[in-house]
Amino acid sequence: MDREIDEKFMKKAIEQAKNAYYLDEVPVGCVIVKDNKIIASEYNSVERDNNALMHAEIKAIEKASKVVGNFRLENCTMYVTLEPCVMCTGALLYSRISRVVFGAYDKKRGACGSLLSLNNFEGLNHKIIVDSIMEEECLELIQTFFRRIREKNKNK
Repeated sequence: MDREIDEKFMKKAIEQAKNAYYLDEVPVGCVIVKDNKIIASEYNSVERDNNALMHAEIKAIEKASKVVGNFRLENCTMYVTLEPCVMCTGALLYSRISRVVFGAYDKKRGACGSLLSLNNFEGLNHKIIVDSIMEEECLELIQTFFRRIREKNKNK
């Protein structure tokens, strides 16, 4: 794949993650691309919506499905700043997204290579191609967020 294009779209996902950051949400941002055009962009809103399902990936899949007019998002690429968790990877598999490009690995919850590799689980008929780029930028945003939260909680 073209690294320049991947970086362009990951920067858009990082913009979404910054939206979450400024709302005191875990800064995860996501865009879904089809034919080199963004068809959905979202960020985490778990805290604001008081809903554990409001991960950036789930919200973006829902939006992209409406744009495409089908739950099957074949020939789409998702760019997300953090490796998808089990829930989000399950949604990626069911939505038939072809490729996921993520920034930072999530060693505690990642399901696309860190903790688990559901993206290419042997028993499934759909596999997802996974790449990682701009890990440092994405990791720095998340680490800064959690440092800020710890500092805030320490001063209570």
